[in-house]
Amino acid sequence: MTDLSVTVKKTIQAPIEKVFDAWLDPKILSKFIIPMKGMPEPEVVNDPRVGGEFTIIMRPGDEPLPHTGEYLEISRPNKLIFTWVSAHSIEGSRVTLDFTKVDESITEVLLTHEKFIDEQARNDHKGGWTSILEELDNYMGR
Repeated sequence: MTDLSVTVKKTIQAPIEKVFDAWLDPKILSKFIIPMKGMPEPEVVNDPRVGGEFTIIMRPGDEPLPHTGEYLEISRPNKLIFTWVSAHSIEGSRVTLDFTKVDESITEVLLTHEKFIDEQARNDHKGGWTSILEELDNYMGR
């Protein structure tokens, strides 16, 4: 099942540079990397450079759910690639974000997450990433 992947596309009402930079700024990232409604803001720490790492500690319940990864590619403002390690991921899991400028104030984000344990994990992540991109659009619109 390791060949399973998820692709989510969302149009964000903000300029491409602002949308791209949001993924690397821990203060902004914590405002939208929320995979379920009602979940508190996660703790985010990162070193936004190729080879740098990040830690996102989500709290879907009483127990913390850490997510970590390494930045593999940072091509501002068009592409961001990082590994994704959590209790629900497998070795080699990675996320690619492609940013496309629609016009001066609109950006299309195409998120692809590769490698899942099983179809349930893939479906859960699809819902989570969809929610995260919705939160990003909401945050950018403020």
